[in-house]
Amino acid sequence: MKFIDKQGKGLLLCLLIAVPSWFIGKSFPIVGGPVVSILLGMIVTLFIRDKTGFEAGIKFTSKKILQWAVILLGFGLNLNVILETGAQSLPIIICTIATSLVIAYTLHKLLHIPGNISTLVGVGSSICGGSAVAATAPVIDADDEEVAQAISIIFFFNVVAALVFPALGTMIGFDTASGEAFGIFAGTAVNDTSSVTACASTWDSMYNLGSETLDKAVTVKLTRTLAIIPITLALAFWRTRKEQDKEGTSVSIKSIFPFFILYFIGASIITTVAVSIGVSPTFFAPVKELSKFFIVLAMAAIGLNTNIVKLIKTGGKPLIMGFCCWIGISAVSLLMQHLLGLW
Repeated sequence: MKFIDKQGKGLLLCLLIAVPSWFIGKSFPIVGGPVVSILLGMIVTLFIRDKTGFEAGIKFTSKKILQWAVILLGFGLNLNVILETGAQSLPIIICTIATSLVIAYTLHKLLHIPGNISTLVGVGSSICGGSAVAATAPVIDADDEEVAQAISIIFFFNVVAALVFPALGTMIGFDTASGEAFGIFAGTAVNDTSSVTACASTWDSMYNLGSETLDKAVTVKLTRTLAIIPITLALAFWRTRKEQDKEGTSVSIKSIFPFFILYFIGASIITTVAVSIGVSPTFFAPVKELSKFFIVLAMAAIGLNTNIVKLIKTGGKPLIMGFCCWIGISAVSLLMQHLLGLW
């Protein structure tokens, strides 16, 4: 009862935003529920003069539920499938992630973009959009406005990619009798799962390939998702060193270590073992859906804590960074496919 009294109002407000956002996202997958939820949250907060009674629930939703979303995301990862079919795309994934992180770091220094925004845009662009931002934000102690800005930037280029890439694939000569090459391209160069799905499905429908492109793209995308593990762990150690240098005293890694990532790994191992002994992958489908809904729910809280006017005023340089990361990832994906003889 104490939990409900303290956090119930804020959690209920987030739910009232998240539920319609979820269904709107289902109807318009190219946009996705998380982005709709952030936008609605930013609009709703303009009409709430005093958020004191909602603050505890909003904070709980934006922090704890966001971490639970990442943990449950692990139930969508069958490591055997990734090892069998994702290894082909692994060199491309490594190169695109490295490219995005280098570009983000370089522009962070050149344009004096805040460190947290640079990290979130770089990681989100290179790994898996909103899920990567959700996993990274608690590790680097990013605030809600920084998360909202990163998600908004990544969303913009997701939409552009989903609309432009199928035509680009035809123009540059991808094999239209197979979904292999374009599936790898969509899986490595488009950020968020919903946009990867929309992009790959468009290619399938354009050339009557059934779900061949979509299956390939989603497998590649799941392989990319695993990069959340080393990236968040590396950021945790980096933040520990940074805090130690700033404070001049020893900082415990335990206080910063992203333990929810260990649960994420555990969830993926449970899925892998269960499927290998005969459990149908569809058994985990409801948990995967719950993970997606939790992200939408957390984004509602983040939207409620975001000043939309400030977001627009400070968004210029991060938008340039997002564009450069997107172009760099796309170019490296195409180059690596060509060098590996996949295209």
